Amino acid sequence: MAMTVNVRAALAYVARGEAPLGIVYATDAKIEPGVKVIGVFPDNSHDPIIYPMAATVNAKPETIQYLAFLRSAAAKPIFEGYGFSVLAKPTS
Repeated sequence: MAMTVNVRAALAYVARGEAPLGIVYATDAKIEPGVKVIGVFPDNSHDPIIYPMAATVNAKPETIQYLAFLRSAAAKPIFEGYGFSVLAKPTS
């Protein structure tokens, strides 16, 4: 067993053949051509993996525009193309 500092390091070990198996996020495995998904954990075996987003009170003005884009209909197929599910209905 090789403990790594993060999921991407585990993914790299498997992709380079330095580890026979690894546990990584499906979205990471999807973008790495050097690995093959051989199994997945059932949805009910863990809490949902959610990436919340928000701007801080000191955020630059362009941050608000970027967050608006991430909530847009144009961003939805990009997220889905990388294996993410969009939980919120797009705002535009």
